[in-house]
Amino acid sequence: MAQRKTGYIFEERYMWHTPWVVTNSPYVQPFTHWEHAETKRRFHNLLQVSNLCRHERFHRLIDISPATESQIEVNHTKEYIQKVKEQSASVRGGYCDDETTFSQYAYDIAALAVGGLLHAVDAVMARDIANAYALVRPPGHHAVPDAGMGFCIFNSVAIAARHLLKSYPNQIRKIAIVDYDVHHGNGTQESFWNDDDVLFVSIHQDSNYPLDSGTIQEIGSGNGKGTTINIPLPPGSGTGSYDYAFQTVIIPALKRFNPDFILVSSGFDASYADPLSAMMLSSSDFRNFTKYLVNVAEDCCEGRIVFAHEGGYSEVYVPFCGIAVIEELMGIDKDHVIKDPFLQEVTRWGYQNLQQHQKIVVDQVATLHQLK
Repeated sequence: MAQRKTGYIFEERYMWHTPWVVTNSPYVQPFTHWEHAETKRRFHNLLQVSNLCRHERFHRLIDISPATESQIEVNHTKEYIQKVKEQSASVRGGYCDDETTFSQYAYDIAALAVGGLLHAVDAVMARDIANAYALVRPPGHHAVPDAGMGFCIFNSVAIAARHLLKSYPNQIRKIAIVDYDVHHGNGTQESFWNDDDVLFVSIHQDSNYPLDSGTIQEIGSGNGKGTTINIPLPPGSGTGSYDYAFQTVIIPALKRFNPDFILVSSGFDASYADPLSAMMLSSSDFRNFTKYLVNVAEDCCEGRIVFAHEGGYSEVYVPFCGIAVIEELMGIDKDHVIKDPFLQEVTRWGYQNLQQHQKIVVDQVATLHQLK
């Protein structure tokens, strides 16, 4: 295995993606779109001021190129790509739906986000790095092949999976995608609904976004039947329920599938501070998720794992969740990690332990997929 260095993807232009201001009715004063740059910029800035970016195991990947149209077409239709391209050439920008709006030059930035993730997975395949975190935006996991939605334009993770299968046929025959963003990764699910070479696992808040998406019964179809696993946790879920889901469903499913590469849709909107969810996770939880997934990657696929940034809308708390993931990817001892000043607050909240109604949901998933 290569020396344990963690690759990091970031481009200033990712921060220039600008959705329109939002107003839901004549009685709502316009406000800044939830998917704004500040949350991600603060994440990146914490890497700088903490000096984590100067650690010997931290390796910033540079010379990132935008994904080509042909690379994006492995997951999106030509018609949709052209629509985004034409609208983003306008001084007014454009929109995919009411929640997914963008300013001029959005196509270029979205293509650069895809290109960043492709650069990361290629670097892992070349063994230049052991693993990677791609702090890209706009996010991608809601984007379906012929449309953007849920703040997402191009589905970077789905494109990266197709890229790996196509570019490394002798090494990569099966890919697992784990999505712990609080919103269901409907776009990624749709991309691989009928495929048996991609395992998609989504753990999310039940009935948050999209509505009526990500139910336990959604398991794939045709050759892909059983390779889609959804864990819709009840609102108010915290450490106990998520840990139980990882130990009971996610880790056993990954080991049974035995992937050659693991991609992670890394959203931090299940944190206790997020305005678009009702969950109770802390930075410590995201650190543990990373530890579990890295261990599986080391057991199954020579450590090949890459995290792609998705959601997370607390500009104060996302940086501490993100840096915990990167520290764990780097293998930094817990005695030397950056202190989360909010950790004591969230870990003392009531009902963090596994509750019976949460256990019932996870057990239903495990039984359906024959994992227990």
